[in-house]
Amino acid sequence: MSKQDRTLVISPNWIGDAVMAQPLLRLLKQAHPERAIDVLAPPQVVPVWKRIQEADQIMETPFRHRALQLGERLKTAKQLRKRGYHDAYVLPNTLKYALIPWLARIPRRVGYKGEMRYGMVNVMHHDDSPPRSMVPFYAALAREPELPLPGQLARPSLVVAGEETEAVARHLGLSLERPLVAFAPGAEFGIAKRWPPAYYAQLAARVAATLPDAQIALMGSVNDVETCEQVVGQSGLAEGVVRNLAGQTSLDDAIALLAKARAVVSNDSGLLHIASALNRPVVALYGSTDPNYAPPLSEIARTISLRLECSPCRQRECPLGHHDCMTKMSVDRVWSELAPILARK
Repeated sequence: MSKQDRTLVISPNWIGDAVMAQPLLRLLKQAHPERAIDVLAPPQVVPVWKRIQEADQIMETPFRHRALQLGERLKTAKQLRKRGYHDAYVLPNTLKYALIPWLARIPRRVGYKGEMRYGMVNVMHHDDSPPRSMVPFYAALAREPELPLPGQLARPSLVVAGEETEAVARHLGLSLERPLVAFAPGAEFGIAKRWPPAYYAQLAARVAATLPDAQIALMGSVNDVETCEQVVGQSGLAEGVVRNLAGQTSLDDAIALLAKARAVVSNDSGLLHIASALNRPVVALYGSTDPNYAPPLSEIARTISLRLECSPCRQRECPLGHHDCMTKMSVDRVWSELAPILARK
């Protein structure tokens, strides 16, 4: 491979955003199949990129959240300069990420205007009004600015090997011979996105009554352990029927398990978009965020949003203090979407 027969993609920082960037890489690979695609990504999203087939090499960033760390960016840019790139696609909208390909002297640097990045981004795209959803927003970078996207975009897709799922299930004491139903009651962005734990508990009880052999896995990060414990405690189910796996699985493990889930119920979170990209049946619960902006795109996807006058507020906590967008979303409403999915053979 000659020098500059490579493309650099600078990853978003959020898990769901990284998933929804996959169709962009598909378009880049279709346009230049001979050109390797390297991804520069923060540690928390590397497991996602490892399962995106179009990513040839993933390089982990050394940067702290919100820190400029100019010295580290200079060091990273020098390393990238040695590799040689034809072009770079800067997916975060911040100035500090646009610095890297500019310092690396990559000749073609593509991205949105973001934080007034004139010069650093020299193929500049501009946000639409009204804004597009995330998949076409990123995919548009594969075209020249102002040009329409070609046809219908394929949905985001992640690939997991069957033996990986088997190993993770064995380690956690789960049986792949029994139905696995996954709940993701957390959301890293803030509590405004979360359906109440008591409602998840009632939903778990209905799943167990309908599918007596089901394994209900509560998934999330270490920050979701307490929320998931509330679900377990309020479900009234026997020990082992509903399992709190939050904080016990890496993101790698969570992706492997979700690949075999019979159904996934989730707030608007990274795990929702992973499940969707694995083409699992999902029931997606939206309150403070807009389902049109980042919808699940699996073949079987049910989206619930009450679309109250005050939502989407896009805040970490309910600015009005009542959290009606989630507390008024009844268990009956969610069950009406989940039950037919569980009944499928």
